[in-house]
Amino acid sequence: MEIKTIYEQIGGDESIRKIVDTFYPKVYENEELSPLFEGDMAEIKRKQWMFLTQLTGGGALYSEEFGPPNMRARHMLFEITPVRAQAWLKLMHETLTETGLLETEGGKALFGRLSQIAPIMINSQ
Repeated sequence: MEIKTIYEQIGGDESIRKIVDTFYPKVYENEELSPLFEGDMAEIKRKQWMFLTQLTGGGALYSEEFGPPNMRARHMLFEITPVRAQAWLKLMHETLTETGLLETEGGKALFGRLSQIAPIMINSQ
């Protein structure tokens, strides 16, 4: 029996790009999250694409360019409250639902991982 990565289960690069392209317009429209995402959306999306590719088993793209992802440390410059972490996770849930990925085993597994990451990112009350 072949064990597939989450990356393979969700459809690889095409699906990761759909996630990123669906997610970031939501973030930039969200009053809680938009203050955290200033600057070039294209670069932010590229980094997220690399991170999600790596997180799901599609290759160590993020680490190859930036080093270990240690997302909590990389986000310490930003005020991430419990409300913001939940808003981020809610938008990811909406994104995975809209793209149809939450109906798949791989999409459920990805959301499970993201659900573990969100509370780790909290650095402020």
